[in-house]
Amino acid sequence: MRDGLARGLTAVPADDLAMAYRRLNASYQQTLRYAEDVRRLYQQVQRSVYQSLLGLANALEAKDAYTRGHSERVGAWSGQAALALGLAREEAELIGQAGLLHDLGKIGVPEAVLRKRGPLEEDEWTQMRRHPVVGAQIVAPFEFFAAGAITIRHHHERLDGSGYPDGLAGAAIPLGARVVAVADVYDALTSARPYRAALTHAAAVEHLHAEAGRTLDGAVVVAFVETMRGLREEVPRVGARAALSGAAAAPAR
Repeated sequence: MRDGLARGLTAVPADDLAMAYRRLNASYQQTLRYAEDVRRLYQQVQRSVYQSLLGLANALEAKDAYTRGHSERVGAWSGQAALALGLAREEAELIGQAGLLHDLGKIGVPEAVLRKRGPLEEDEWTQMRRHPVVGAQIVAPFEFFAAGAITIRHHHERLDGSGYPDGLAGAAIPLGARVVAVADVYDALTSARPYRAALTHAAAVEHLHAEAGRTLDGAVVVAFVETMRGLREEVPRVGARAALSGAAAAPAR
């Protein structure tokens, strides 16, 4: 049988074998080009979806002068802190993107609650506490952003279990959420809000250190403060003050 197969192959002209090889190689190269086109198209779809979500977040912030630019800062600082923690660039970028979209769920919170001066009533806090879940639900249909959805859902969890929406504690809180939490708290403290004045950079860092190991991840706090070292000592905020009075009593919303 082997002798017959050998004779059959020998009988095939060399030119025909060369032609068959060229056709096979051309087909393989075409398949690679198709795969590359599909990859590029998928990336374009990802970018388009992400830009649409970011547009929603920006539109939400644009309605409130107190929070304008908040998500952009939290996203940038979260990505930098993730790199300082030694995470791979791709993972750090994903955490930064989740930071940009972390408050997307506030689109479902009444403006009267978002802009309220003074403490929120219990029913208003109930509405506010829904925003991480709503934000995660908005991005959940996009499989490529699954890790980002988890970060968005848990960015208000606290190390001691006192956060929301699920009351997670310690290492049960996804690392990305712990990173975004620190950046979110820092920016909330150094930004003027309807219910309190802004703190200085130094006062906010003092607050972060005080909460490290209690409500905030200590290693993340260290990495975050390192990323802020290149900034000016005083982050420019209108109405910034040094006192920490009321900071702990007015949790980030």
